[in-house]
Amino acid sequence: MIPMSLARIAEIVGGTLHDVPDPDAVVSGTVEFDSRKIGPGGLFLALPGARVDGHEHAAAAVAAGAVAVLAARPVGVPAIVVTPLPPAETNAMALEHDTDGSGAAVLAALAKLARASTDELANADADGRGLTVVGVTGSSGKTSTKDLLAAVLSPLGSVVAPPGSFNNELGHPWTALRADAGTDYLVLELSARGVGHIAALAETVLPRIGVILNVGTAHLGEFGSREAIALAKGELAEALPPADRGGVAVLNADDPLVAAMASRTRARVVLVGQSGTADVRAVNVALDEEARAAFTLVTADGSVDVRLGVHGEHQVGNALAAAAVALECGASLEQVATALTQARAVSAKRMDVRTRADGVTVINDSYNANPDSMRAALKALVTMSRSGAGAPRRTWAVLGEMAELGPESVIEHDGIGRLVVRLDVTRLIVVGTDRPLRGMHQGAVMEGSWGEESMLVPDAEAALAVLRAEVSGDDIVLVKASQSVGLWTVADALLAEDLEGDR
Repeated sequence: MIPMSLARIAEIVGGTLHDVPDPDAVVSGTVEFDSRKIGPGGLFLALPGARVDGHEHAAAAVAAGAVAVLAARPVGVPAIVVTPLPPAETNAMALEHDTDGSGAAVLAALAKLARASTDELANADADGRGLTVVGVTGSSGKTSTKDLLAAVLSPLGSVVAPPGSFNNELGHPWTALRADAGTDYLVLELSARGVGHIAALAETVLPRIGVILNVGTAHLGEFGSREAIALAKGELAEALPPADRGGVAVLNADDPLVAAMASRTRARVVLVGQSGTADVRAVNVALDEEARAAFTLVTADGSVDVRLGVHGEHQVGNALAAAAVALECGASLEQVATALTQARAVSAKRMDVRTRADGVTVINDSYNANPDSMRAALKALVTMSRSGAGAPRRTWAVLGEMAELGPESVIEHDGIGRLVVRLDVTRLIVVGTDRPLRGMHQGAVMEGSWGEESMLVPDAEAALAVLRAEVSGDDIVLVKASQSVGLWTVADALLAEDLEGDR
């Protein structure tokens, strides 16, 4: 963030100073919600958590170097105190451990601080440049695209992007406040569990360039329909500045619900995809033995061959979106192609492909799952198994629950079980015994699985026991589930036994 005095921060967030000997003391470090990460010159956020209340760690944060604490009550050390919000004014996404509105108040103050800092950074400097904010949303692929965006923009200047999936009302402004006077590009993810959430995030930090990847079935339980999801995702398009102020909407031409958002934005529209209507298009797509795509990137200004370093055909669309943004920011086609070729998976547990010394390959895609990303991961698994001159490699799909699908959950899990059989995956291990997971197993059985091709096990330990006993040679194991399942323990255990490293 830009350096700010405590008095100015209090004015921006509508707070009052408590136990502050010097209102002109300047916050020049980072803003943190973990007192263990606070450093000299920082600002500590006192937030309620699952086990502890951040207010209890205020003194430790100041002792570690924090200039002050952003809190909902006096804490006995220098603090900017904001008033807890009544229930009617709180954001439902932020209230899991917030019983009195204190957390919502601190988050609202954080949003105001992020807006003030990024607005100032976005104003043109003496060289006519200011901070460019890029926002990305979609039902799936946000984090992978965020990583690719960071890769293609890095040759153009300094980039700040969130670690992992920091994409809600805490992670969004927290990431934005990482940007300082030396930052050229700020890449942000925007997530939603309801209509209005993306609009609120975009109001906190206004992107100049917005990327909308797709409208799928993630969080279908909260939204109720894909049309409602489209309504929410399109809030990013609506929030962008008009074309004459530099606003650019990068929309997926291959997704009709996304392409239709062109009518909802004042920004200039750039369509990306494999469709003939796309402005930034991929043609001649081919996959190598590790499901890494090669294609020709075609634009009105020319074309260039691209060979991706990340895994899965679904990454083509993500790469096109990243390429379109980089081209808008002044990159050459050659720069884009080089950056995409060199880019690797950065965020953990997302299509992380590693091979053990004994030849077993583990695809750790266990950070999250929805029907769209599950289908993409299964197709990548099968592609990898069938590449090469020899016989196909044996494939294992270790799958857990796809959360937040609402009434469609059993149907969607059944469909994934059937797809596993249609793709001719060798073995399916369904982890968990809840009704949707039984539906996945039964879907595989009804589609034509027999014997022990599909098995239902109660937990990760049981799945790991099967794998340890039966996986061998050059088998490929895909591990995927929603984050709440924690199925990455299976992938971690398999790799810990004999890890060779990235292929």
